[in-house]
Amino acid sequence: MKEKADGGGTVTLKDLARELGVHPSTVSRVLHSGSDVAKGAASAATAERVRELARKRGYSPDPQAASLRTRRTKLLGVIVPRLSDLVLAIMYEGIDEASAEVGYSAFVMNSRDDPDEQRRKIDLMLARRVDGLIIGDAHLDGGLLQELTERKVPFVLMNRRVTGYPSATCDDVVGGELVAGHLWEMGHRQVAVIAGEPYASTAVDRTAGFLDRWRSLGGTISDDDVVWSRFDTAGGREAGEKILAGGRPRPTAIFAVNDFAAIGAMGALRARGLTVGQDVAVVGYNDTSLAAELPIPLTSVHSPMADIGRTAVQLIQAVLRGEKPEPVQLEPTLFVRESSAARAAAEMAAT
Repeated sequence: MKEKADGGGTVTLKDLARELGVHPSTVSRVLHSGSDVAKGAASAATAERVRELARKRGYSPDPQAASLRTRRTKLLGVIVPRLSDLVLAIMYEGIDEASAEVGYSAFVMNSRDDPDEQRRKIDLMLARRVDGLIIGDAHLDGGLLQELTERKVPFVLMNRRVTGYPSATCDDVVGGELVAGHLWEMGHRQVAVIAGEPYASTAVDRTAGFLDRWRSLGGTISDDDVVWSRFDTAGGREAGEKILAGGRPRPTAIFAVNDFAAIGAMGALRARGLTVGQDVAVVGYNDTSLAAELPIPLTSVHSPMADIGRTAVQLIQAVLRGEKPEPVQLEPTLFVRESSAARAAAEMAAT
């Protein structure tokens, strides 16, 4: 344990410097240098006096102030909005497996997508001297990433991307394009989008990919047909009710940028006596294990969730080696099921 300084607190660099009559920076360089003399900051005699007093007073470096690059703990910190989200849980499984393969351990904390909570949890992780961070809750409109860069904290992004930072994600623009092409081929012309949270790249990119592809095919869609919402079932249901309650013609298809939001929208359709797949097609995103097991199996874009987590570990390892890796976008795949194909199958059977 650290000895107490005269004032009753733990011994600091300033305490040592005051007693020795030297500048705190000299003490810091001596104690944190790997050489006998700290690069000209002090003579050999002064360096020895600093080290002897530090031993006598029981000084040890503050782990929060220690460099993450030089004090390796083989520990990675992972921040996600909520681990109860199946998508993020599977990504974390990939992180855990890939970390173990390179001799690292990982632990995860939830931020609830709240900026203040993000900062608090990151500070807790840095206090545990993690070597680096994998951030799964990045906001497009936040300044947290710039703050971490200025603090020289090694980090990469996962699941969500922000321009200028290394990230492991699904190619969400392409995923949105796949959905638009599918619904167009199925004959839909009146569609709506449950777009997710506007601060998340997953929401923005999937929606943008869908809209751009839809319009390039000759389709039209108004701003009122794009409803931003939470990523959970309650948010999807609320958005679905808003879409169905509008004074516009009822859409024949709904694209929700998250499977859970899609399930919520399916509930809103059922509550109005509409049959998913027959009256209104529904498509989700991520292809969670629930999608294929629903009473009406859900068409969904498959995101390689575990591989995204594994790739994030590869990227943070590169950052820790001093490299500047480029963002990695993994390929999505569309799995078509009854929620968007039932009507077409029925029409084919009738002909």
